[in-house]
Amino acid sequence: MKTCLRYRKLLILLVSVCLLRQTAHTQDLHFSQFFEAPLLRNPSLAGIFTGDYRVQGVYRDQWNSFTNAYRTGSFNGEYKMPVGRGDDFLTVGLQILYDKAGTAGLTTNQVFPALNYHKSLSDQKVMYLSLGFMGGYAEKRIDRTKITTNNQFDGAAFNPSLADGETFPTPDIHYWDGSVGMSFNTSFGQDQQNMMFVGAAMHHLNRPKNSFYQNAQDELDPKYVFSAGVKFNIDEQSYLTVQADHSMQGQARETIGGAMYSYKLGEFTDDPKYVVSFGAFLRWKDAFIPVVKIDMLPLSIALSYDVNVSQLETVSQGRGGVELSISFIGFLDRDNSAKNKVLCPRF
Repeated sequence: MKTCLRYRKLLILLVSVCLLRQTAHTQDLHFSQFFEAPLLRNPSLAGIFTGDYRVQGVYRDQWNSFTNAYRTGSFNGEYKMPVGRGDDFLTVGLQILYDKAGTAGLTTNQVFPALNYHKSLSDQKVMYLSLGFMGGYAEKRIDRTKITTNNQFDGAAFNPSLADGETFPTPDIHYWDGSVGMSFNTSFGQDQQNMMFVGAAMHHLNRPKNSFYQNAQDELDPKYVFSAGVKFNIDEQSYLTVQADHSMQGQARETIGGAMYSYKLGEFTDDPKYVVSFGAFLRWKDAFIPVVKIDMLPLSIALSYDVNVSQLETVSQGRGGVELSISFIGFLDRDNSAKNKVLCPRF
């Protein structure tokens, strides 16, 4: 009986690894709360918020219910400042990403500065065209001591003293990477109370090498991301936010979208003490994602959970990944603060 259970666990692990490899081979890391990691979507989304600065963090723990899969963390900071005496703005930002996956501890680290220019297209309402750039240093490494191969099977049992037979020259690789994006952001509707944006970005502009074997043919495919979001005021105390992304990288495609309903709590609806939001997103053919968020301005906290609906559902029993995000948006005490500007990029 114990032998059967051991083989069953081994089979589950092999299936899981195959599916993980199939996914990871062609796609970048991603978050279900993609709206809380805007620079990973499109560098031209940096600065599109009501405030002078924003700091966000997202942590994801995925598929660890049945195998040692993904633990991913993202941190981004943005600082928005006016340019000259007009309504243009400039945002500088920083995106940091960490990920660790699998028994061999495949670890990815990225540090990407970002720059985004917002050009005002109207002096009557919020209407901006933004062009953003992001790029920097990245590294990947594995723990060679945790790798086991068939070469270490001596015919009777696993023998860790035997060579693993792998020939890659180094357990870590380093490269430079870059992205560019453009977005359009505007207000609309009665009293210009509604907001929307659309954007497109290209990541891995320089097609960096991505091989532990130093194979010059192994490059990161460019990734194209198309994003959109709309925020509708329902009444003085509530609003609806709809967001979606579609990405393409190599032969892989991913579409995620959904909506959140928000209700303001407090005496003043223009400056509510709390905002409670709940909703759901769907990553097509992969996961259903309920989300709960609370704004205790200037702090926001959101929690989501992936309910797996892909071909991995049988093995995972529907369990996917949990995500926690924290965001802080603030204003600076200065004469040209966005708090005192009628027109500035926001969503």
